[in-house]
Amino acid sequence: MPLGVAWYRPEQWDLLKALAADPESLEHTYSEWHKAVTKTLNKLIQEGFDARKVDVDVLELAAWCEREKVPLDGKARATFAARQLIK
Repeated sequence: MPLGVAWYRPEQWDLLKALAADPESLEHTYSEWHKAVTKTLNKLIQEGFDARKVDVDVLELAAWCEREKVPLDGKARATFAARQLIK
């Protein structure tokens, strides 16, 4: 079963941080985040997981959180990415 890894767009990084219920859990810059998530993705793949990048539009994520009545936090970001992967 594939494992979705949320992949954000550089131009939406500040928007994600502004909308996030847990901005402190996100890296300060897109560059820092990109370095960390690339390392995580590569590690998952090396460990044998079918890890895949999932393009996440922050506005779609925010709308989904509103519909689901959940805060835009780490759990919601992970759930959204997983659901986008199986679409």
